Amino acid sequence: MPSHREAVVAAIRQELAEARGAARAVLAAAETARGEAQQRRGLVRDAYATCLNQLAEARDAARRDIQRRYENESAKLASNVRRLAAISATGAAGTPWRMWTPTEPEPGSRPGLLRVGTLTIDDTALLPALVPLLDIAHVNLSGDQRTIDGIITGLLLRALGSTRPGQVHLTVYDPEHLGGTLAPFAPLGVISFVGPGGLGAMLDELVEHICRINETVLAGGPPVDSWRVIVLLADAAAAAELTQAQRAQLDRVCRTGVSCGVHLIVRGVDLVDHPTVHRLAVREGIAYSQATGELEIRLDPPPPAEQVAAFCRATAERLRAGPPPARFADLEPAEYWAESSAHGLAAPIGDTTDGTLIEVPLGDDPPHALIGGPSGSGKTNLLYAWLAALATRYGPEELALYLLDFKEGVSFARFVPGPRDPAWLPQVRLAGINVNADREFGLAMLRHLGEELRQRAQAAKRFDASKLSELRGEDPDGHWPRIVAVIDEFQVLLTGRDAVADEAVALLEDLARRGRSQGIHLVLASQDVSGIEALWGRSGLIGQFTLRIALPKARRILAEDNLAAALIPRFHAVVNAQSGASGANVVVRLPDAGDRLVWRTLQRRLWRSRPAGCEEPRLFDGDAVPRLPSSCRPSGPVPPPSAPIGNSPGAVLGERIDVAARPARLRLGRMPGRNLAVLGTRIDEACDVLASAALSLAAQGPAHFSIVCPDPDAGRHAARLIAELPSADWRDDLPGEEFLDVPHYVIGYTLDAFADHTMLRKLLAEGPERRTHVLGWWRSAGRLRDGLGGPGARLDPIGAWVALDVHGSDLAPLYPHPGGPVWYPRTRRALFFDRSVHRTPEVIIPYEVNSDHT
Repeated sequence: MPSHREAVVAAIRQELAEARGAARAVLAAAETARGEAQQRRGLVRDAYATCLNQLAEARDAARRDIQRRYENESAKLASNVRRLAAISATGAAGTPWRMWTPTEPEPGSRPGLLRVGTLTIDDTALLPALVPLLDIAHVNLSGDQRTIDGIITGLLLRALGSTRPGQVHLTVYDPEHLGGTLAPFAPLGVISFVGPGGLGAMLDELVEHICRINETVLAGGPPVDSWRVIVLLADAAAAAELTQAQRAQLDRVCRTGVSCGVHLIVRGVDLVDHPTVHRLAVREGIAYSQATGELEIRLDPPPPAEQVAAFCRATAERLRAGPPPARFADLEPAEYWAESSAHGLAAPIGDTTDGTLIEVPLGDDPPHALIGGPSGSGKTNLLYAWLAALATRYGPEELALYLLDFKEGVSFARFVPGPRDPAWLPQVRLAGINVNADREFGLAMLRHLGEELRQRAQAAKRFDASKLSELRGEDPDGHWPRIVAVIDEFQVLLTGRDAVADEAVALLEDLARRGRSQGIHLVLASQDVSGIEALWGRSGLIGQFTLRIALPKARRILAEDNLAAALIPRFHAVVNAQSGASGANVVVRLPDAGDRLVWRTLQRRLWRSRPAGCEEPRLFDGDAVPRLPSSCRPSGPVPPPSAPIGNSPGAVLGERIDVAARPARLRLGRMPGRNLAVLGTRIDEACDVLASAALSLAAQGPAHFSIVCPDPDAGRHAARLIAELPSADWRDDLPGEEFLDVPHYVIGYTLDAFADHTMLRKLLAEGPERRTHVLGWWRSAGRLRDGLGGPGARLDPIGAWVALDVHGSDLAPLYPHPGGPVWYPRTRRALFFDRSVHRTPEVIIPYEVNSDHT
């Protein structure tokens, strides 16, 4: 048995072994923990390193993005500056010298900035450097004298090349070189040089000029459209010699000149500090501008002296030739037919010297226009320009045109369909050409307008409207366009003391007085109104024409003390909306509007855009002979409902001179006197009247015709007629008492050739009641009277007659009023009188029926 000591030792050894085991376990755990910690520290280090790398990459990316953004913003800013520079200095104001040419400014535009060089932002951005001058600032330069003189030469050339010739006048004060510094500008024609002793007088004159401009602008005058540029080339000695008075005047010009179109370009003298003073400093070939701050300006080289001199010579030639006419295309609006005529019409006829379009109004005030100018002054051209401007702004629903030309020409023929061009101006309702011998057509047009005025007045009364704008507002479904009636050489219509002139004056006066409120406007054009007898004592008529347009050398259009028309050059006109009073003149440059090709192109464009239902206009050509309509021939269709025949057959004798081109008809009923006498010696026209009457009667139903022709000269006409009639017989003498079941018409050629007129008198007296009518031709009124019984015979059996080359006094026996009608025979015109219808005869145009070429 072990001893106690051994047991204790064993126990201690056991505890030591356990302690060593526990220590080893603790050491093992510590090693494990240490490994894990090291591993964790490695992970942290790796994560930190990763974050640093990411931060570095992010920082580098941010730097690159900032650089990109900077570069993008810089490029965008440079692009904006270039774009602004291109807008601010267009054409000759900003083009480099190697590509430089003078340019005309757009109409109504104002001057911009002028290029002097380039701005360098970095190695890639080169931007135009611009300085202000016209309408904006004075330019004060300091630094190297030779460099400054080159800058001034460039500024002047750019200012002159970007404005119209004559708009900029130069004054040069150059005491050191006596004007030689700017010698290349000497041929310009709008430049003056001031000698060394003339500075004070020049400054005084500038101050007076500024005072006059201020007075004009304050009084409501036109804005400044021309400029005076004063170039002061002084050195230090000349600047020191300025007197106190001269310095004061220079300061006044500096403060007030820009608003009055006076600008200073000064070298060697410091101008007073003012917002209108722009300073440009030059140091060692580099300029610094007040507008660009510290940015350096690399100056452009001065333009070559040969280029300056060539430009000045060309400009001087243009000034001597005078301003060219305005462009026809400038009168057209951006959009066709976009305007409303409810409150009036306004359209340009030309422009001013600065290109501003001048609109001519027609409405409540002024309501009517009077145009005057001698032959060759351009009245027709002016009317073309005005009509083009109106037709492109107002569509056919807004404007209706009535055109009448009493000249021996075809000025308005281009606006209606022609043999080579079917297009027409959609706004035209009627056009009359070659009507100098047909005043009756002018009267017919005035009657038509008078009827239109009556209808509009009645409509306005129904809607309680006092003017056209109110009527259109109250009756939006109505068709109420404004009407413009143009009458060229209107004095022809009013010439003489006869019934046509009296009625025409009365109608014109009524239209002028009441037309303004109903949207009817008159435009009268004439070479001279001084000799119009019909207007004597009718100042109220001319007084309605408050819009006056005077062409060069026009007389009696403007007021007697207004001499503007005598001073204007060709292609110009004076527009005055205050009855020609002095002080209301506007001088307008007129375009060349007579080019047929340009007009045809414009008219075709408008014609293709015409609305549905736009009717073809009526053309009356006084030189054209109308043909017998196909509806008036036996083989033609039944006459349209618009021209009813009625119960009595109607013989068509010719075309009436009216707006509707209606035929003149003679009713042949069962009443006494329903016979026709054609009087005159013009065989072709007399035979055409008989043929048109016979053929039109044959087209209306069953009838029989007896053709009587004792004259062999008329035989060919009679033969052609009988060949076309469905039921006819040729007779050598008059028919007896033959009674037919259908109307019987005796067509007699040269009935005065018969020796015995007994049967003729019997037919004339008794035939109409039995539906037998005589339509005969007598070669004079005297022969007709002789055939009916002599000087004392009653002519009642002749109820209607057509007179050809028979004077009015010879027709007295056939006329119910003493003395006979007022009638002056002319070719292809006849005087028609039907006792049962007419109070006074009417002029007709015999149709062309069976002439040789038909």
